[in-house]
Formats: sequence, C-alpha cells, structure tokens
Amino acid sequence: MQQNSIANDISYPDEKLIEDFPGFTNGYAKVNGVKLHYVDGGSGEPLLCLPGWPQTWYSYRPIALELAKTHRVIIVDIRGMGTSEKPESGFDKKNMAQDIVELIKILNLEQVNIIGHDIGGMVAMSLAFNFPQYIKKLIVADGIHPNEGMMHMALLPTAGTFGEKMDANLPYAWWMGFNQVKGLPELILEGRFRYLIDWLFRYVMIDESLMSEKECAIYAAAYNDKESIRASNAWYQSFITDIEDAKSYQPLLMPVLGIGSYVSYNYMKMALPYVCKNLEMAGMTESGHYLFEECPEAVIATVNEFLKK
Repeated sequence: MQQNSIANDISYPDEKLIEDFPGFTNGYAKVNGVKLHYVDGGSGEPLLCLPGWPQTWYSYRPIALELAKTHRVIIVDIRGMGTSEKPESGFDKKNMAQDIVELIKILNLEQVNIIGHDIGGMVAMSLAFNFPQYIKKLIVADGIHPNEGMMHMALLPTAGTFGEKMDANLPYAWWMGFNQVKGLPELILEGRFRYLIDWLFRYVMIDESLMSEKECAIYAAAYNDKESIRASNAWYQSFITDIEDAKSYQPLLMPVLGIGSYVSYNYMKMALPYVCKNLEMAGMTESGHYLFEECPEAVIATVNEFLKK
C-alpha cells in the first residue's frame, strides 16, 4: 500500500466502481426512514452481504463475482456507510436490522442467506435474532453481535503485545474506545483518514499488500469527511444498547457459519455456541481480519460448501 494523497481529492462514484463488478447494477431504496445503496448481481438463491468498518460494499469484490455464479448476490452499504444516508441516530444494530429487513421486503425476497463482516456481521446477527423468519442461513466473518465480553476489553495493552501486528492471544483494539468519543475523531481525521486506513490494514492483516492501493484510496475517500466519520463511529457508540438488547435474544436455530481469522477464531469459537444451536466454525488462521482480501479462495469455497448443504 502506497499513500499517494491524504486529501480527499479523488472521487470514486458508485457508477464508476460498479464497472469492476460485471453483471452487477447499483440500486437505491428508502427503508426505515433512510436511503440505502446496494448492488445486485448474479442469479439463484439470494445472498445478502453486509460490509464493515472502515470499508464499503466494494469490500466484497474479491468474492462477489465467484459467488454470483450460483447465487443472487446483493451487497448493501449499511446505514452510515458509503453513499447510504448518514442520519443523526438509529445506529443500534436492532434498528439497522430493521433497515435490512425492509430492504428484503422491497426486493420481494421471502428468505435470504446473509453474510456479514465486522460491523456487518453484528447487523446480520441482529437481523437473525429479531427477524429469523427472513433468514435461511447466516454467515458471520470476524464480527459477532456485541456482548458483555466487550466490557472486559483492555484499556491498555499488555506489556510486549502491542507491536506491528495485532497479537492473536492478547489483541489490543484501541479504536473500539477511540470511536466512542463524540466530535473529536471528526476533527482529527477529516481529510486525513488515509493515515488510519494504512495503519489499520498493516496492523490487523498478516499481508497488508493484499489490500490494493485502489482499495485503500476508495475507503479513505469514503470516510474522509466529518459526516462519514461521525456516522461510522455511531456504530460503535451504540454497543451498550446492543449489549442490552442481546440479553433478551433467544438462541438462533437456523444454520450458522462462523469464519474467524487468526485473531478472532478462538474468540468466536468460544462465544458463538452460546447463541447458535446449529453452528459450524471455519478457522482461517492464515489470514488477518480482512479475510476477503487475504484468502478469497478459502472464503469462497467455505461459503459455497455451507450454502449448498
């Protein structure tokens, strides 16, 4: 990854980026009081895809075209992401799940398979908890629903564990706290988000060179303004509400696949059995957090195998 420009002087409109997804089209829908952007391509059973921070719908590029050979792939910019609207409120995962279930209805889909990465995994799980009748199978990739375990995350890193790469046994995710702060991140990061992008990908990926310069520039541009920073941080600022909501949820009964990286696999393997009665786990410990970029072939094979059962 080479940083050419910090300023947000390059535009990456959906109309241009969709050219990298042959056979896909852009769509926009008003749901639950917010306009969402999505892309749609392929044919077969629907597979709804939800991205995470700090990425957009474009993050599914390494796997979407192959998955679209057997499924109708619909990738959504969740509330606050990309060219979807960025309202002042409504970022708790239960309300964001309402966004998605209304999109499912607008698209005239009765049931969907769904995959979520990072924050998208949290929304996908909330959708499954709150609207299970719409979910055939659930896949979560390095991003499970907020739970009380988050309250025990370290404020300071354990001595000797905060290096160039995230420590698998004692991970230190300082941005979980930083993104709780209201108002300040926008002032610090506006026009400079590329600094965070480069540092984060280097820290949480095993091979950061697999995140291309183009991808880094796309995501930096998508988060480089105050409103985008504010809205994406609101996903994190809603965790307390999400944790409280989760206390009333019943365990999921539909088939669930958890895909974990070298950092998250052991944690997911411990946490998911408590809330998923029909669970499979796939450990991709040769990859960092951004699994689609680091091991797309393994993700594609694992997802296809799970969905065809």
